[in-house]
Amino acid sequence: MRGLLHKLRCDNYVHLVAASSIIRPGVAQSGMMREYIHRFHHPDSYTYLHPVFEEHLGETFGVMVYQEDVMKIVHHFSGLDLDESDVLRRIMTGKKKSSDTFRKLQEKYFRNCKERGYPDELSKEVWRQIESFSGYSFCKAHSASFAAESFQSLYLKTYFPLEFMTAVINNFGGFYSTEQYIHEARMCGASIEPPCVNNSTYLTNIYGTTIYLGFIHIANLERKVALAIVEERLRDGDYRSLRDFVNRIDISKEQLEILIRIGAFRFTGMNKYELMWEKNAVHNPLIKHVHCATFFDTETEEYNLPVLSETEHEQAFDEIELLGFPLCSPFDLLQTKFRGDITSVQMKDKIGKTVRMLGYYVCRKWVTTVRGDIMNFGTMTDAEGRFFDTVHFPPSLARYPFKGKGCYLVLGKVVEDFGFPSLEVEKMEKLPWVKDGRY
Repeated sequence: MRGLLHKLRCDNYVHLVAASSIIRPGVAQSGMMREYIHRFHHPDSYTYLHPVFEEHLGETFGVMVYQEDVMKIVHHFSGLDLDESDVLRRIMTGKKKSSDTFRKLQEKYFRNCKERGYPDELSKEVWRQIESFSGYSFCKAHSASFAAESFQSLYLKTYFPLEFMTAVINNFGGFYSTEQYIHEARMCGASIEPPCVNNSTYLTNIYGTTIYLGFIHIANLERKVALAIVEERLRDGDYRSLRDFVNRIDISKEQLEILIRIGAFRFTGMNKYELMWEKNAVHNPLIKHVHCATFFDTETEEYNLPVLSETEHEQAFDEIELLGFPLCSPFDLLQTKFRGDITSVQMKDKIGKTVRMLGYYVCRKWVTTVRGDIMNFGTMTDAEGRFFDTVHFPPSLARYPFKGKGCYLVLGKVVEDFGFPSLEVEKMEKLPWVKDGRY
C-alpha cells in the first residue's frame, strides 16, 4: 500500500478511495492494478475495450475497480438484467462459483455477447476481468469508508504524531508489530523510555515528547502487580527507593527481578547488579504473608560492594528477552560497523545499479507466481530508520531465504516502478549480533 500510494501520487480523497480497492487481491492479481497505475500516468496511451467502458468507467480509466463496476459492465456490455448482474457479483465475491446459477449466468453472458456481435477475444477478456473479482474486492461505499478513516488517521498522524502513535501502540492492532509503532514514534521525534515504576502506567503513556512503555509489554509481569504499582503510586506518591517500593508493594522475588532487569528502578541511580544486591537486603516477602511486620524500619548491616558494572549491550539483550525487541537501534548490536553502500533515500540515484544495503527485517508478503513458485516482497528499515522494499524472485529466495527477525546484508539491483524504487535481491545473509556479555 505504501508503494501504491507513491505510484499513484495519491494526494486527494478520490485517489485514496480507488487505492483502498485496487490493492485487494481480486483487482491486484488480475493485473488490473498495474493497468490502473499505467493509465493514471499515461492517460493518452490506452484505448477503452469498448465504448461501454468509457461511458461507465471513465473515473477509473476504464478499469473495473469496485464491485459496482462489475454490475455496470455485465449489464451494459452483455445485456444481463440488473438483478442478474447483482447475483453474479455476489457469487463472484462469495464461494458459489461452482453453482448452477453461476454456470447459467456465465452461459447467458457469452450468448448475449455473441448475439451483439462481439469478437470472442473481446468477450473472453472482459469476462477474465469480471472473474478477477472472485478474489477479495470492495464495493465503492466500503472503499470510501475505509478512505475516510484513513484520511482521519492521516490528519492525526500529521498534526499529533506522538499522541497518535501512542494510541496505536495501546490499540494492539494494525498490520505492524508493536516494535514498528515504537520505531515510528521515535522517527516522529519521541524519546522512548522503558517501563518505570514512577512514570509508567499499565498501558503506554506520553508526557510531552517522552513516551513511557506500559507494564503490559513486559513478558511474565503479572497484571495484578502492574496495577498495584500504579494504584499505590497514585495514592501515596512516587517511590523513593527500592526499599520504599518493596515496603509498599506485595511482590515476589521473581517479579521484582523482572522489574529490575527492565530498568524500572533506574531513577535510583543504581545499575541492575547493585539493585539485585540491594534487593537481597531489603526484600522479605514473608513479612507481608505471616503478618509479622515491625513498627519501625529495621537497620541493615552496611557493606561495601565490589564494582558491579553492566556490559555495553546488556540492557538491550534484557529488553529483547522481556519486551521482544531492543529500544536501541538494532544496528548497534551488529558485530560489523558496515551500514551498506547506500541508504533508502539514495536508491533513486542508483537505478539499475547493483548495490549492498543493510536492512532490519520488518515484514514480508508471500506471493505465488503463475508457475506456482513462491516469491516474497520484503520490507526493511535502513540504519537511518527509513523503509525500503525488496523483491525476492523464486531462485534467489530458494538460495537465500529469510531467517527470522534481525539485520540482513542484501545484494541486489535497484529498480524503479512508476517512481517507486525497490531492490531486486540477488544474495542475502543475516548478520550476527554481538555476543551477550553475560554469557
